Amino acid sequence: MAKPLVIFGSAEMAELAHFYFRHDSDHDVVAFTVDDAYVEADSFCGKPMVAWSEAVKRFPPAEYGLHVALSYMKLNRLRQAKFEQAKAAGYHLPSYVCSKSVTWPDLEMGENCFILENQTIQPTVKLGDNVMLWSGNHIGHGTHIGSHTYFASHIVVSGHCRIGQRCFFGVNATLRDFLKVGDEAFIAMDASLTRDVEAGSVVLGAPATVFGPDDPKGRKIRNNYFGLDD
Repeated sequence: MAKPLVIFGSAEMAELAHFYFRHDSDHDVVAFTVDDAYVEADSFCGKPMVAWSEAVKRFPPAEYGLHVALSYMKLNRLRQAKFEQAKAAGYHLPSYVCSKSVTWPDLEMGENCFILENQTIQPTVKLGDNVMLWSGNHIGHGTHIGSHTYFASHIVVSGHCRIGQRCFFGVNATLRDFLKVGDEAFIAMDASLTRDVEAGSVVLGAPATVFGPDDPKGRKIRNNYFGLDD
């Protein structure tokens, strides 16, 4: 039997976490909490809103789980800090994987991950702690994603990539296989990544170079790639 759950957060991400845990998990969400200075109401989503200093006493780690439901602000550093705050208090932070996603039994995953619907997560994938995958991503076989990294939707990561911590990937980004992405990289919407990038890099856009059907260079590339002799 899963422990009852307290959610850390008081904004849209917390509301969504409450919805998914409520409708698609064994966890009963019993309360929300935030740092004492940010308590602005007595309740949220119909559940008590409790200051952090009180929550640790009222919902002790031995009896309750906690899920940090914050966004990617400050390049995921805030979510990491609250994850570490909860771990220091003794909480286990359960992960959520939507039942409407495809995974395999060998998936390795840390705590406080939040994996939404329509993922294709192939064999031998490893996710660190506090990884967020929004809906509709493809995570290729053998890929490792570092802790506190955030993926938006419809991202394609080809096989055997190594992705660092606290990265952000925008909608429709695409990665070639066997790439390495350093910590705190910002891969923007529609970016097409074909080579390794260092920690702290920013990757923007995907302007295409098009070779027409009569262009000799284009024909050579096509023939070499597909083994043609046109």
